[in-house]
Amino acid sequence: MTVWDKRIKTAFTESIQTKTQAAETLPANISIAANILANALLNDNKILCCGDNASATHAQYFASNMINRFEAERPSLPVIALNGNMGMLTEEVYAKQIKAIGREGDVLLAISTRCNSNDTVKAVEEAATRSMKIIALTGCDGGKLCGLLISQQGVEIRVPSFHSAHIHEIHMLVINCLSDLIDHALFSFQFPSQDT
Repeated sequence: MTVWDKRIKTAFTESIQTKTQAAETLPANISIAANILANALLNDNKILCCGDNASATHAQYFASNMINRFEAERPSLPVIALNGNMGMLTEEVYAKQIKAIGREGDVLLAISTRCNSNDTVKAVEEAATRSMKIIALTGCDGGKLCGLLISQQGVEIRVPSFHSAHIHEIHMLVINCLSDLIDHALFSFQFPSQDT
């Protein structure tokens, strides 16, 4: 076995271990978050989502799942991925957008691996001033976002890892779970069994 083979095997093993830990610790908060998101949509509110650095692509992916489709055809849902490339590359890039379109009853889904990025922290702070519900997908020790979520009674879904790659993997899995649960809550989809 080469050095690279060992690194690859270690990466797979650590990923599996992180997923196993996450499967034990995250389901309750994922369910709570899905319920908040579904209820917001049922009450004609919208979901705004953002992410720092590579997590911005996760926010876009979630919005795409909700606007287009996840596993089945259904109407588009009012979910907006806040844009970080608007010529206003400041730490308030998301907060300014929330100030413009966020309303009481809306939900902010903030995604961050290290949880200390000023753009995401300021987005959460602005959402709180607007009485929006806040859900955060985090990792590591929860960083500044953890403290904000506690004070705002937000929901934190924290991946039990300090390894960015594994945090991103679990964030994608959590987004898929949220997408599935929202579809089932709003549309009661019955997917065919894989046994048939």
